[in-house]
Amino acid sequence: MTIRPIDAILSEQDIEEVMAALDTVRQKLPFLVGLTPEDRRKLPKLGRKSQTFVMQALDMAENHSELMPRFLDVKEARRDVQLFEALNPVLQSLSRLRELVEDTQMVAGSEAYAAARLAYNSAKTSGKNMGLDEVVNDLSRQFSRKPRKAQGSQPDSSEGTNG
Repeated sequence: MTIRPIDAILSEQDIEEVMAALDTVRQKLPFLVGLTPEDRRKLPKLGRKSQTFVMQALDMAENHSELMPRFLDVKEARRDVQLFEALNPVLQSLSRLRELVEDTQMVAGSEAYAAARLAYNSAKTSGKNMGLDEVVNDLSRQFSRKPRKAQGSQPDSSEGTNG
């Protein structure tokens, strides 16, 4: 796996322009809704198989309107299907953009972390008695591991006592 190094700067003006562009996207989609995780779980999902069902059921409802409940608005349901289909390319594009932003952020963070580890290791090996001991000691806490208690071991007798 070859990951191309990143050498870029995102200026404050660029960030403002990107945020304004995203705000424009949100303004073009004023009907967007937010759902809780529970709402997402409870809603029936429209997929390829169920989309065929929806179209066939709406056709049937339209052709036999005398058998349908009065509150069933087939035209509204068809508009919902159209919106569902129209949002698909937008969702795909946004998903790809999000993936690119997340991957780029991950690579930039990884590069920064690798550089920091190199600096730390260099100071640890070459910086002894050069005024870096305190900083190296502080940085070493990042890599210190807390000792794990052996599974099934008894708690220390001094734990949980007030004495």
